[in-house]
Amino acid sequence: MSELTRQILKANESFVKQSLSQGGFDEVSKYPSRNLAVLTCMDTRLLSFLEPAMGLVRGEAKLIKVAGNTAFEDFDSVIGSLMVAVYELHVHDIIVMGHDDCGMLKTTADSLCRHMAEEGIDEKAIAAVRPKLEQWANPITDIDASVCDTVRRLRANPYLPSSLTIYGMVIHPHTGEIRVVDDGEGQEQEVL
Repeated sequence: MSELTRQILKANESFVKQSLSQGGFDEVSKYPSRNLAVLTCMDTRLLSFLEPAMGLVRGEAKLIKVAGNTAFEDFDSVIGSLMVAVYELHVHDIIVMGHDDCGMLKTTADSLCRHMAEEGIDEKAIAAVRPKLEQWANPITDIDASVCDTVRRLRANPYLPSSLTIYGMVIHPHTGEIRVVDDGEGQEQEVL
């Protein structure tokens, strides 16, 4: 068993023991009580930070994490996750939540392909994925603009209903301050 697995199992044992000593957890529905999905970044600084900064607790929202909090018009796992949230789990609102100092601001197709080559990934595989990486990574040069682009693409997505309200926000990863870059109607708002 790996050291990582041992650490996780040890932490889990402690977590379960503490939970049971306090009567266990209340059952929470798989349906988000606020009918909300949040598409956000996988950045480690947001772990156990984003939800309280947004006033969210367990059971209130679906959280979908992907590098750069991006989504496109075509079907992919992000769009599929949002489709499940909307059509199966009663989500009516989506917040695209970016964050300042996002690593995707410095990530490019070139940098990813270079690192892949350094790790021994086959050149043909790199050449095959490069166009998708260029479409995905290269446009992220300004976090506010990137969030607004993702909001626009979600609103235009043929697989999502026009009845959704989709918002764009950006959180500061050190202070937790949130600013609204699209209020659901496409108009800028002040900092929350």
